[in-house]
Amino acid sequence: MPDFKYENALGDFHLIAGLDEAGRGPWCGPVVAGCVMWVNGCPDELAEQINDSKKLTLAKREILFGKIIQATPAYGIGQASAQEIDQINILQASFLAMRRAYDNMIQKGFIPTHALIDGNRLPENWPVPTQAIIGGDAKSLSVAAASILAKVTRDRIMTELAKQYPAYGWDKNAGYGTKVHQQALAQFGVTPHHRLSYKPIQSLLKHPIN
Repeated sequence: MPDFKYENALGDFHLIAGLDEAGRGPWCGPVVAGCVMWVNGCPDELAEQINDSKKLTLAKREILFGKIIQATPAYGIGQASAQEIDQINILQASFLAMRRAYDNMIQKGFIPTHALIDGNRLPENWPVPTQAIIGGDAKSLSVAAASILAKVTRDRIMTELAKQYPAYGWDKNAGYGTKVHQQALAQFGVTPHHRLSYKPIQSLLKHPIN
């Protein structure tokens, strides 16, 4: 289970921000990032429940989302659109979403001394020293909490988009290339929310819809 080992190695965990993203793999929709800093500490009962968002059920993520933002005011959420993903690639768009989540947090008056970022790559020109942690959402409580905020927010976005485009099943598949999604693409074509730079979508560009 994630803990504060990485945060404490950098100093005071209350001043360390964790960041993670959700939505690198889907064929459509934005990539969303979360940023969390436990300025008030993390209650033991909550810490025991937080984990990598991929290891939690949808219902559990929704509950923890509310508990996390109640436990700390130092959090932020940001996103980069499908168009931005196409323009700068998914890695850089993920970093852009993270920077927007970070900026969203510091606009509330919370400035960390360091940032922990899930993955094996680091963004350039970050305002504070950064450290990459492979599998960080399963190791760091700050990164794990950020992963929950990012995943829940993105799922909510895709559920709303599914109301406009119900045939694609985005409320169920979150934009991944499931059979339902592929069938809708074959029948109705590419939507304005699809990532045109992704290979499965490029082959369908001759059938766009508005």
